[in-house]
Amino acid sequence: FKTMLEADFDESKKIELNVITPFMQEEWTGYPGAEPGDMLKPTDTTFDLARLRNIGEFITTLPKDKKFLRKTERLMKDRADQVSKQRNSVDWGMAELLAYGSLLAEDYNVRFSGEDVERGTFSHRHAILTVEDSGQEVCLLNEFPGKQGRFAIYNSLLSEYAVMGFDYGYAMVTPDTLTIWEAQFGDFANGAQIMIDQFLAAAEDKWKVQNGLVLLLPHGYEGQGAEHSSARLERFLQLCAQENMTVANCTTPANFYHLLRRQQKRHFRRPLVVMSPKSLLRHPRVKSTMEELANGSFQPIIPDFDV
Repeated sequence: FKTMLEADFDESKKIELNVITPFMQEEWTGYPGAEPGDMLKPTDTTFDLARLRNIGEFITTLPKDKKFLRKTERLMKDRADQVSKQRNSVDWGMAELLAYGSLLAEDYNVRFSGEDVERGTFSHRHAILTVEDSGQEVCLLNEFPGKQGRFAIYNSLLSEYAVMGFDYGYAMVTPDTLTIWEAQFGDFANGAQIMIDQFLAAAEDKWKVQNGLVLLLPHGYEGQGAEHSSARLERFLQLCAQENMTVANCTTPANFYHLLRRQQKRHFRRPLVVMSPKSLLRHPRVKSTMEELANGSFQPIIPDFDV
């Protein structure tokens, strides 16, 4: 046995150049990775206004042959009005769905999971609608004309560690998919602290493996109490170094829309952590126009000139 080891050891010395094949090279063709400074460069996230409005109209039109709760009908009517030329005032939930719809129209896939994602922790998303008399689930994002990508959204089991770990692996092998994990409350993300510390924040530097997983962390100080308030923003900021990931706190629907689109429109993938709001979801002044969605871009800082 020792003789065999010595022979193999001597043979290894004859190898002049050993080519190391990148992990999952085929899946990551076309994504060369980020160079220093790339994270701060502007990304074109514009989308044709007429096409975006058509998507908005379709995903707010309920099937006429199915019966829905009156509350659902009122919600869809309000969202349809939001994208109309007359009202032209889009709230957070509608801007989010339009971001997914526009990516689907451009042949990107969207995968979304978490403990309460179909409805949204604060009842703002409603990506899945339930037929009143049959219990059938309807996802309008999967049915609009011109859609090329696939939208998949799943209410997961009550485990942050397992589900975030699975989604991290999913994002690792599917760079063309916007992969999102949403905490039921942002504070609960510490149930997956190992995934955040060892993989999300540091894997690319350690193993040269890109990953574009998005974490949405709903939070807000509007009376929920302990473990339902802060999402622990400071912990994520402490993990930031050398452009390893983006931590964002958006304050307008349009900026959130462009942030999601930017995640897929870049030539590289790095994690995105979003401090999702509560009060801003329905605040009467937190609105964006369809033009801001279609023709705008992500703003790293929105100055307040009144301060």
